[in-house]
Amino acid sequence: MAGNEEKQARTGTLYVVATPIGNLEDITLRAVRILGQVDLIAAEDTRHTRKLLSHLSLSKPMISYYKDRETARSGKIIEELLAGRNVALVSDAGTPAISDPGAILVAQCHEQAIEVIPVPGPSALTAALSVAGLSQPAFTFVGFLPAKKSQRLKTLTAHARDETAMVFYESPRRVCNTLAECREVLGERKVFIGRELTKMHEELLTGTISRLLAVLTEREQIRGEFVVVVFPDQSSQPVMPEDLQELLGWYRDNSGLSLKDSVRKIAGDLNLSRSLVYEEALQVWAKK
Repeated sequence: MAGNEEKQARTGTLYVVATPIGNLEDITLRAVRILGQVDLIAAEDTRHTRKLLSHLSLSKPMISYYKDRETARSGKIIEELLAGRNVALVSDAGTPAISDPGAILVAQCHEQAIEVIPVPGPSALTAALSVAGLSQPAFTFVGFLPAKKSQRLKTLTAHARDETAMVFYESPRRVCNTLAECREVLGERKVFIGRELTKMHEELLTGTISRLLAVLTEREQIRGEFVVVVFPDQSSQPVMPEDLQELLGWYRDNSGLSLKDSVRKIAGDLNLSRSLVYEEALQVWAKK
C-alpha cells in the first residue's frame, strides 16, 4: 500500500485541455490556468499551439504529439508523467482524443494508474449539435468518414437504418462528393451543415441533401472545415400514438407482464419501433 501511495505522490497528472476551434475568446479561464501551470504541453502541432500560447502571454516547453507518432510519443510522455511532471494534452482545435490524437496516451495513462483530468471546453461536435435543431438527444458520431469511397459507402450503409442522427466531420475538398454519396445510400434526408464554426466566416445551413448540395456546388471554391448532421429518415419514423403512455400504464398495472414483455407486445401489435416504445415504458414504469 505504501508503495502505491509513493507512486501516486511521484507521478504527474495528464490534463486533457480543450482549446478554441476558431474564436480565441472561447478558451476557458481554467484552460488558461492549467496551461500556465503544467510542466510540459503535448501538442498536435507545436507551431499552432505556440501561437495560442503567445496570445495568452504564456511560454512552456512542448513536445509534438501527432497522429502518425502517437504510439512512440506516448511512451515519452508517460516517462515524463512518471517522473512527476504535469502534462497538458492539446490538439490544434477543440477537444483532444475526439477525432484528434490523444486516445492512445489517455489509455496508457489509465494502464499506468496516472491521473487523467478533463478540462472541457470548445468542441466542433457539440457546437454543431447545439444549433442543428435535433428533436431527439441521441446521435451517432463517426468522426471523419474514410478517405476511400468504397469505405465511405460501407460506413454510410452500416448506418442507413439508424433511428438517430449521424454526425461526421468533412473537408472542403470532399464535402460535395460525400453529400452525394449520402443521398445515394441514405436517400433524401434533412441535413445541417456547420462550416467554419466560431470563425469569421461561420456559416450554418439547413435543408435537404439536394438543396445544400446545390448551394455548395454553385460556389467557385469551397473553403473551411465542415460538421455535417444527417437527420434520421423521417419517412421511416413511426408516429407514436397519443395514448401510448396510458396503454403502457394499463400493461404495467393489469397485464402481469414485465416491462420488457409489455414493450415487445405493444411494439409488435402497433408496428412501432421497440426502442422508442421502450423509452416511453421506462418513464411509465418509473412512476409506479
